[in-house]
Order: sequence, then C-alpha cells, then structure tokens
Amino acid sequence: MAASPPRRALLAGLVSKLRPAVPLPVPEPAEEPAPDAGQEVDFAAYAEDCQLFGFLRLDAERLTDALNNCDEVTLADVLAVALADGRVTASRSLTVGRDELLVVRASGPRGNPARRRNTRLYPVIVVSGPYRVRGYLHGPPASDPLVGLHHRPPMVPLTEAWISYSLAGAEHRARAGTLIVNLEITDSIWLARDEDVRSPSLPFEPRIDPRAKDLTGYLRA
Repeated sequence: MAASPPRRALLAGLVSKLRPAVPLPVPEPAEEPAPDAGQEVDFAAYAEDCQLFGFLRLDAERLTDALNNCDEVTLADVLAVALADGRVTASRSLTVGRDELLVVRASGPRGNPARRRNTRLYPVIVVSGPYRVRGYLHGPPASDPLVGLHHRPPMVPLTEAWISYSLAGAEHRARAGTLIVNLEITDSIWLARDEDVRSPSLPFEPRIDPRAKDLTGYLRA
C-alpha cells in the first residue's frame, strides 16, 4: 500500500473549540428536523490523538455511505477523549474532516438488503496511527481482496472487529462489532489468518453518551 498522507493531531487543533467536560444541559425544545434531514445516529470515531463521541444526522442509507459521500461531517454534542491522558472535553457542535477520522464505529441502519452482494470474508489486520484493528474484510470470492481495495471508496467496513491502542498509558483492547477504516490514511493492511483475527475474550468497546446527565464515570482527574 502506498504511504499514507501525514495526519494532524485532531484534539490539539480543536482546543479553542472544546471546553472541559461537564454534563451538557438539557437543550431547549427544538423544531422538528426537516423530513429529508435523515436519521440521527450515535457517532464514535478514533482520531490521531483522541476518540470522538457525538451524534450525526445521516444523509445516506448507511453510515459508511454517508462518510464516503462527504469530505467532512458535522457532529452534535461532542465529547473528545484524549489518548494521552484520558481527559475529556466537550463541544456543542464540531465539524471534522474525513481525513481526520482513522476509524469509525458502525452504527445506525444496515442499508438496503437488495444492494448486498455475494462476498467472502477475509481476515485482515489494519494499522492506522496508534490503532491496530483486526476483523473481516468482505471481498469478491475469487480475487485478491486487497487489490480490489484500490477500486473501492476510502471508508471500508470490517466486521467481527476488535481494536487495540494505548489510552492514558495503558494498553486497551476491546471488541467493537463493525469498524469502518479510512484507507486513505491507513498505514498498512495485510491478509491474516483466522486465528490472528478472531476476537479473544474481550469486553465490548463502551459507547459514551455525551447527552447523559452523569458523566462521572468518563472523567479523569
């Protein structure tokens, strides 16, 4: 795979937009979204120096499609968790470039079943910045799936995935269901064996709800 373009630290560039995390106040009643505004889904992503949690209004059938159809996304009620020390900061709204999202956790609808193709599952390992992702790539049954990646959109889902990275100086590993990796900024991807990819006995990656009234469990001194 060709060398990925340089990535910038997301959290470092957003300090002016973020504030120390406190329970977000209950918003005033808002107007109903327009009929074509799309479904709101919870959003969890991994950037170069932090994790992001918030909400995104879909403008496509699936989160993968929405990410492939745009260069940036605007999130509501965002929490950013710094990888370096686990500190949490918050923002009411945040626009993030797709090239800042290394990995995104799938959420929301699965899309139109009629569009699904007959595929084979290929065990792969992906390294992207501080993250290592193991999971199954869905590819054509009779050809090299990695060669075919050059003809696919950049955001590609891996199923039965788990992720490992360092958080506040401690190694963290967790199952995550389906993870969408950004091939435009991935460092490497290679075919593996099933035994290398199968999820060990790990807890599921937690989902932080930025709208929760009590965020005590998410905050670090």
